[in-house]
Amino acid sequence: MIVAGFGCSSRAGAESLQALMACVAQFARPDALACLESRAALIAPLAQGAAVALMTFPAHAIGGIATPTQSGRVIARFGTGSVAEACALVAAGTGPGAQIILARVVSDDGLATCALARGAMK
Repeated sequence: MIVAGFGCSSRAGAESLQALMACVAQFARPDALACLESRAALIAPLAQGAAVALMTFPAHAIGGIATPTQSGRVIARFGTGSVAEACALVAAGTGPGAQIILARVVSDDGLATCALARGAMK
């Protein structure tokens, strides 16, 4: 299973999110999208458009998840280095088989990120 994890500001626009989705889809087609519950309304149209499931998590679910990239601001707020990478890993399964296959990509406006993880389906 390949999961596209998203992290974004509440100010992120549909165009930025769609551009990120198109960017990561060139690398691999995700089987599901994942994000924090607080961003589900922003990411749901992408999942619907791609005809894949949307998996959402409370913010505390990503705390402590080790990620390849690190943002000091994200570490301070969420306890992980990248919301996108952490959401992708949690959705893909945080066991030994889950791994980031595409580190976070940042939207041109800097308001959203997306990463891909591969793992066994929960």
